[in-house]
Amino acid sequence: MSLSAHINPQDFKETLVKRRLRNAGQKRFLLQALAPLFIYFAVFSLLPIIWALTLMFFEYSPRRDGYDALLGLGKDNPFVGLSHFKAMFQSSSKEVSSFHLSLKNSLLFSSLVLPLNIALSLCLALLIESIPKRLRVLFRTLFFLPVLSSSVAVAIMWGFLLHPQHGLVNSLLSTFNGELTIISWLSDPRLSFLGVPVAMLTVVVAYLWQDLGYNLIIFTAALQALPKQFMEAAQIDGATPWQCFRFIKLPLLYPTIALTSIFTLISAFQVFDLIEVLTNGGPFDQTKVLVLDIYQNAFRFERMGFASAESFVLFMIVFLLSVMQLRLLRQRWNY
Repeated sequence: MSLSAHINPQDFKETLVKRRLRNAGQKRFLLQALAPLFIYFAVFSLLPIIWALTLMFFEYSPRRDGYDALLGLGKDNPFVGLSHFKAMFQSSSKEVSSFHLSLKNSLLFSSLVLPLNIALSLCLALLIESIPKRLRVLFRTLFFLPVLSSSVAVAIMWGFLLHPQHGLVNSLLSTFNGELTIISWLSDPRLSFLGVPVAMLTVVVAYLWQDLGYNLIIFTAALQALPKQFMEAAQIDGATPWQCFRFIKLPLLYPTIALTSIFTLISAFQVFDLIEVLTNGGPFDQTKVLVLDIYQNAFRFERMGFASAESFVLFMIVFLLSVMQLRLLRQRWNY
């Protein structure tokens, strides 16, 4: 007798109906659970992006009237097409000069932060992995705590440390020199080191102090995940610690280095609150980065069309640099 003869068609149909109802209930629950996330993303991420992409084609200010009462576009906020982008390369107006300077400062800041952050966090991760296990958690926690701190609080703290008269840094220098030392680390435009303004270097130091722990945790996890047999085989063959790092650990860490480099680059180009509180772009715009210039054009000078165009340029720069990093650091390793 065949197996199909023992199956009741009515029971089989009821089973299919129950399964379909259960699947429909699961899908309904999933949609209900994700709906708040989708609404949040649409309202606070997608719509502002679409609005910014629209504004970069207009000469827009919220104080001026447009044809539409809701959007305010047209009339006194005219459509200008690609005029903002043309002005970035052809005009010599004050706002364009400020854009060029802030873009140069952003590139300088990122070029300083990226290699220093990767090198320091990787070296610290190697040092932490070389100490006894009971102390590793303590050091990882100590280095990660600044990441959890507010950027405004970090800026205020470094402002006190670098105060010309009452700062701890100048007090320590006065102790070592035996005489009163007053250095305006954040406000003297004449100070420079190797052609880089000292104000920019101090901002880089403050940023690294806060952000270093993030990459440190990633590198620590990557080092713990490396195959132990490679290291054991190299040590049996007589490889030194430096050779083990140079020819085994570093190549295997290339994917992690690529990931942390992209994260660090994006974060460095988006720095705003630390510089806004610590230097406000000074002295003489030596620390004025592109995000700060976008903020000032949009909300202080109400040139939101030009600020949106700057935002698009910033996005393209970060995107292209990220793609270049992926191509340069892309490696395929099987282990």
